[in-house]
Amino acid sequence: MATNRPNFALYAAAGGVLAGAVGVALWSGLSRRSPADGHAAPDLAADKPHPGPDDRAPEHFRPNPTATVPPEDREALRPATGRSPTLVEDRGAVRSLP
Repeated sequence: MATNRPNFALYAAAGGVLAGAVGVALWSGLSRRSPADGHAAPDLAADKPHPGPDDRAPEHFRPNPTATVPPEDREALRPATGRSPTLVEDRGAVRSLP
């Protein structure tokens, strides 16, 4: 005997997709709102001129090229000595499909 709703699964799937799209739209709209608290960044204001090639960073933000590297940071600064990474595997490393 035929059911009263022959396309029920199709309607249910379409309703699920629609509900998911509405959820994604709401989530993305809420995530783009600016936070209520915080502070203004006057150095990023549109009316402030951009720094030119002759402008330098403030003294406290300039790196010291003659400073010694602390022992705990030396390992992170070692050059990489292994094989160079590649996007293609060796021919023998690829497993054949059954």
